[in-house]
Amino acid sequence: MPEPTEDKLSYRLITGPDTREFCERISTALAEGYVLHGSPAATFNGTDVIVAQAIILPAAIASADAAVATAVDALDQADEEFDGEGHA
Repeated sequence: MPEPTEDKLSYRLITGPDTREFCERISTALAEGYVLHGSPAATFNGTDVIVAQAIILPAAIASADAAVATAVDALDQADEEFDGEGHA
């Protein structure tokens, strides 16, 4: 699984006119180990359709999932220790 480096950010938002070059940029990123994140967005600037696609490295997903799991575990532990008294 590709890891983020100084040259490889864990998250990127690629934007540009809806052209073959844009699709090639996305294809290159996928070949480098990125995965699509969410749906693409499109708008019209009066002349061209401008598109955007978020991409992330799978390691970023694993890291975020682990952080969420740790936070949920901590909340569960705190909930078990709560004695029902205190202020809201």
